[in-house]
Amino acid sequence: MSHFHFELLHTDSKTSARAGRWHTPHGIVDTPAFMPVGTLASVKGLLPEQLKQVGTQQVLANTYHLALRPGAEIVAEMGGLHEFMNWHGPILTDSGGFQVFSLAQLTKMDDHQVVFRSHIDGSLFELSPEKAVKIQEQLGADCIMCLDECPPHDVSPDKMQDAVDRTTKWAARCRDAQQRDDQALFGIVQGGTNQKMRERSAEGLLPLEFPGYAIGGLSVGEKPEDMYSTLDFTTPMLPVEKPRYLMGVGRPSDLIEAIIRGVDLFDCVMPTRNGRNGMAFT
Repeated sequence: MSHFHFELLHTDSKTSARAGRWHTPHGIVDTPAFMPVGTLASVKGLLPEQLKQVGTQQVLANTYHLALRPGAEIVAEMGGLHEFMNWHGPILTDSGGFQVFSLAQLTKMDDHQVVFRSHIDGSLFELSPEKAVKIQEQLGADCIMCLDECPPHDVSPDKMQDAVDRTTKWAARCRDAQQRDDQALFGIVQGGTNQKMRERSAEGLLPLEFPGYAIGGLSVGEKPEDMYSTLDFTTPMLPVEKPRYLMGVGRPSDLIEAIIRGVDLFDCVMPTRNGRNGMAFT
């Protein structure tokens, strides 16, 4: 994994906020950094040149949606995501785990895999940890994510523990399935707002020694103060020397609160979605 290196430059003396550099094969990301979301390999309403003009360093695309259309094989034939979307900086792909939550009414899941009923044509799409990694290797992003289960914040304790344990088992399968050494595979810590569940998740993932770790399962309906308190006890569980990525969080106030608590990377559809619908953050 010599293609990747996280360089911690400074940690604030009064908070856990920190400045760093995430070195990838397609460039350096100065952290903390926000990643605009291009679900279908295009950030809606903006050209790649415009993304660069506003200081974007890394963008995100989605495994589930791209696998359905146009298909990972087509993207690979066209030179991978960097050529396909004409973005030659770092790219991260989500694994499809969030769609387990957002498209729950269209999914069936067991310990082996998730089966989606396509929102496009109703066909069945099977996504296992191994297939999620294979698709992301075909897409060719710099940073790729383990397939995880992202449960609603208000599920029962038993279901939350099931999601944590399944996420850990799937992470090990993703790590074992990875073939390319020029992609950084991130593990995802789940557990809702429950400290013991977050500890259980982190304890299962840290021995797998991923080059980066994400915090999933937040911004899924819980109160902002519950998100912040969860970050208070979750972020210190993660290695200081590796990047920390808070998934799916994009409100400016939430970004500041998370940065104070030591998070390095963020993504969310909110800024570009709101912008193209006439809303400006002030």
